[in-house]
Amino acid sequence: MNDDERGGERQNEYDENQNSAHHAAAVVSSRLVHHPTRHVLQREEYVLPDVVVDDLVQTHDRLWVPQTETISFHPLLFNVSNGYYVNLLRVKGAGVLSRHKHPGAVHGWVLRGEWRYLEHDWVAKEGSYVFEPPGETHTLVVPEGCDEMITMFHVQGSLNYCDERGDVIKSEDVFDKLDMARKHYESVGLGASYVDNFVR
Repeated sequence: MNDDERGGERQNEYDENQNSAHHAAAVVSSRLVHHPTRHVLQREEYVLPDVVVDDLVQTHDRLWVPQTETISFHPLLFNVSNGYYVNLLRVKGAGVLSRHKHPGAVHGWVLRGEWRYLEHDWVAKEGSYVFEPPGETHTLVVPEGCDEMITMFHVQGSLNYCDERGDVIKSEDVFDKLDMARKHYESVGLGASYVDNFVR
């Protein structure tokens, strides 16, 4: 048997193995669809509970933590061990979220309305996903004609508000957001401990 024949034989064996693997995967997948089984965690006692927030947009007004008369946020997750938070940012009507910069990465998903940054040409519209790399400095603007903007933001690290020269004048991190939410929920009758639902 020459080298070409050996190579062809090896290829046939490889193809047969691949076909067998695909067939096995298909069988497993088919079984899971029709007869799913619940996985039992090996170390369940060490795993933190999930956080599930229903109906992100149609939430009760008391859950929104006011920052100004037109800007508020609804916490989804305060991850104090990893230093990030996930929340919904809501701006009612046209408005501006002051110039700020991020030392960490930010992910955004627009659920309602639209917005843009003065420093960029693109517009984030309903359904858009936005990634903001660490080091970005920008000014968020909701345009005239937009009745309400709601965007889910995942913020790693702090949000540092800047003056016109770019100097930091105020900073907010997961602990600041957590403290704001705790005080708000106490003031509206939900109790300060309500915020613990979002802390991990």
